[in-house]
Parts: sequence; C-alpha cells; structure tokens
Amino acid sequence: MNLIYVADPMCSWCYGFGKTVDALLAQPGDAAPLQLALVMGGLRPYTVEPLAPQRAAEIFGHWQHVHEASGQPFAPAPHTALHEPGFVYDTEPASRATLTVRTLAPRQVWRYFKAVQQAFYAEGRNVTRPDVLAELAERQGVPRSEFAPAFASEAMREATRQDFAQSQSWGIRGFPALLAEHAGQPHLVSHGYVDIDGLRERLAALAAPH
Repeated sequence: MNLIYVADPMCSWCYGFGKTVDALLAQPGDAAPLQLALVMGGLRPYTVEPLAPQRAAEIFGHWQHVHEASGQPFAPAPHTALHEPGFVYDTEPASRATLTVRTLAPRQVWRYFKAVQQAFYAEGRNVTRPDVLAELAERQGVPRSEFAPAFASEAMREATRQDFAQSQSWGIRGFPALLAEHAGQPHLVSHGYVDIDGLRERLAALAAPH
C-alpha cells in the first residue's frame, strides 16, 4: 500500500503520531508491502510576528495533551524554544529542511523529520535556525556543505511552496493527515492523532474487498 503522510515538523500532534507511524512501518500488517511518502503540509509557514508569552503558554498546554495521549517526551517549561524571547513560530524553515533531505538523501527523510521533532519538542531547540537544521542533517549523513546551499536555494523554497499547495489541493487543513492511494486516487485514512490499533483498523477496512 502506498501511503502519503501530510505533516509539519513543528506540529505537536504530528510528533505524537510519529510513534504510530513507526509502529506501522515496523509491522505493516494489511498495508504490506508499504511505501510511505512524506509531504509537508505547512502549519504556520511564513510567520513573522514573535510569539506572545500568553500564546506560548497556551501552545505549551496543548503539548501536554499530546504527551498524555502519545507518551512522547517534551522539554519542560521554560526550557523550550517557545519560551525564548522573540521566538517566531515559522514552520517553513524546518519544512524546507525536510524537503532538502528528501531531495538529497530520500532514504533518510523520515529519520531526519523525526530528528527535527525530537530537537524541537524533547530538547527545546530552536529548529527555525538554519544552523540547527544543518547540524541535524549532518547527523543523518548529509554534509553541511551539501545541505546548506540546497536549503538556501530558491528552488528549494519553491519546492516547499509546492508541497504546501499540494496539501491544500487535497483538502488537508490540519495535521497529521494520512492518505492511501487507492485506485490511483488519494483517500483520507486518518486526520488527527490516532493510535496504532485505530490506524490498523482503518487500513484493514480500506484493504478489504468491496
């Protein structure tokens, strides 16, 4: 089964859903043989206003819900990027970085996507910064000398815009979203967080003969 995962590396419910996707990749079950394509949805791209403290506290509260539902670790307040003075919650750079790795080293893209999430949510790092994104790419075997110019290129900025537009053309307005190609068309399998048992049920229903 060909699955399309529409996500954003700075989307907390996508971070929670990562455990579900990992479990599916490890044991595809009815979805075997499984291929997963990662498309960037664009949660808060091109944001320019710094995050107000009240809004940061509100978002951090949402993160606690994700932790309770998924068990994923989160850095405690105030040791998060959210709490940095002047933090701008722009998800375009992290999305563009993911596309850069998808282009340069496609087999590493899922691991890179998870590394960006881990850095942002569990380690409290500011993944809007190009130097942080390049360091994370190097850890996945993509040299900074290759990553940095590709990341900064207008071609990669345009590719990122195209991913966002593709997501919108499918009618995806929130993340995570998982689609399955069925009879040549994408069909929505799940929208929002779901655990592995719930996801397996939906995939089994899709795979069953109609």
